[in-house]
Amino acid sequence: MKKDIYHFFKNGSLLREWVGEIEQEISPLWKEIDRRTEVHQYRLLKAFQEAQISTFHFTPSTGYGYGDAGREKLEEVYAAVFGGEKALVRPQILSGTHAIAIALFGLLRPGDELLYITGKPYDTLEEV
Repeated sequence: MKKDIYHFFKNGSLLREWVGEIEQEISPLWKEIDRRTEVHQYRLLKAFQEAQISTFHFTPSTGYGYGDAGREKLEEVYAAVFGGEKALVRPQILSGTHAIAIALFGLLRPGDELLYITGKPYDTLEEV
């Protein structure tokens, strides 16, 4: 007779029964997760195909980023997957606050005034 993990527990049969009930109860959730996974996997594969990603795009660069076709294609894939016009994908951008700060420094000049229509920004943006 093949033993399962439940034989290690004092109330193994009861545990097996509970696990069976719980698995049955959450089965629709797992099916929905699987469905969403398939949809997102298709979207990602489609973005890779439309960007014509090949092994060439995975070759290392000099580190300076000059003519880095892989980086440009990565940004093309990100834009397609997330529905954006363009994307900026860099390992140097460390957080959402950092990304917002980069955008603000690119758009505003010293002395410009920024108005918040939704109230104060969160604390990590105070010094930006």
